[in-house]
Amino acid sequence: GESTTILRLLARFGFLKPLRSKITEGLPVFGTCAGMICLAKEVSNSHRLGVDPISVMDIKVERNAFGRQADSFEEDLSIKALGPEPFHAIFIRAPIITEVKPPAEVLAVSSIGHIVAVRQGNLLTTAFHPELTPDFRLHRYFLDIVAANN
Repeated sequence: GESTTILRLLARFGFLKPLRSKITEGLPVFGTCAGMICLAKEVSNSHRLGVDPISVMDIKVERNAFGRQADSFEEDLSIKALGPEPFHAIFIRAPIITEVKPPAEVLAVSSIGHIVAVRQGNLLTTAFHPELTPDFRLHRYFLDIVAANN
């Protein structure tokens, strides 16, 4: 999977520890889908990763929680931080967040009750792919996080 490849490459080329350090020091990061898995402190089925996640966000993630590629779907989400208009989310072999610990805070929950977006200080993560929509509100939200951390 993507998260496995990302984490193995980070470890193989010696980027995992420096990246973890930079993020801990305040580097803003927006992790979508596989990025969510990489940022999590705990991954429920992590034995399949073969490497440790970056482990900077106080969340527990379950990989491929919605099923296989054929089970991908779209849904309108309520994300209070973005205003009253729903955000159209595209889920592709998506993970879910099964546990959130402070200081992480839930931003969005799917219609069936799964946590799908979380913020923790300089970190933002989503189980869906906002880059596949013409709605830039979530990206603007992240840019506000970046601006606040400079």
